[in-house]
Amino acid sequence: MIEEKVRDLLVKPITDAGYVLDDVTYGKEGSVNTLTVVVDKEIGYITVGDCVDINGIIDPLLDEADLISESYVLDVCSKEKGSD
Repeated sequence: MIEEKVRDLLVKPITDAGYVLDDVTYGKEGSVNTLTVVVDKEIGYITVGDCVDINGIIDPLLDEADLISESYVLDVCSKEKGSD
């Protein structure tokens, strides 16, 4: 399963950067394939800057591992997304 492989690849680098990998999902949003990586941190809230930093860490790892053969959008977001 793609989500499990992505989680296995990303959990250590995200943890080493001081964040928590909460969830990984892969699917279509409309006509676009989307890999969503949901992150959190032990103290405080995830900011846009945190998401940018995490994206910078994981994007090259995902490119190198090439786990997903089709094109997709990488969405790094906080745990609070969609919790309403």
